[in-house]
Amino acid sequence: MLAPFVKLFLRLGISADAVTLVGTLGVAAGALVFFPQGMLWEGVLVITAFVFSDLIDGQMARLSGRTSKFGAFWDSTLDRIGDGAIFIGLALYFAWEEPSKLYLVLCLVCLLMGGVTSYARSRGETLGFSVKVGIAERADRLVLILVMTFFSAVLDLPVLLYIALWTLAVASTVTVGQRVWVVRKQALAEASTTI
Repeated sequence: MLAPFVKLFLRLGISADAVTLVGTLGVAAGALVFFPQGMLWEGVLVITAFVFSDLIDGQMARLSGRTSKFGAFWDSTLDRIGDGAIFIGLALYFAWEEPSKLYLVLCLVCLLMGGVTSYARSRGETLGFSVKVGIAERADRLVLILVMTFFSAVLDLPVLLYIALWTLAVASTVTVGQRVWVVRKQALAEASTTI
């Protein structure tokens, strides 16, 4: 479905790294401009439009034969910025438009644990461990928060957003725990074989 865009961008000489940057800026703008003003469903539509760049940039790099370690690093780094912007935007919404200290704190927990979830896997794999575990992968977190935010606004059912935040806060925390546990087990096993 996205192949025509991939081919068009390559023909125009647009790099995969540029698409990654524009996508991240669009996601961040959608979250940080719309959410704090209470424009939840509008923000989700803008974010969703730019999230597709995350699918396009990898295909562009592969099709052009220009995959690189920097491209992978760039993509992962900007993913963290886009994901963080979504929860910062929601935190500002609960600070300004729909004041709630509880849900403001839950947004911050989701922001923190989402970042640590990704870091734990990256750091564990850098040390040579297999860390492919967890109940809340990035795609799952992104889909859940965007879908529930959209429908909470469109259907005027704020409880949907509350459920999403509780679910993500718990699931991300559990995922971090799972990754720490898996790395600890592998590290202990490795240490016992070297004694």
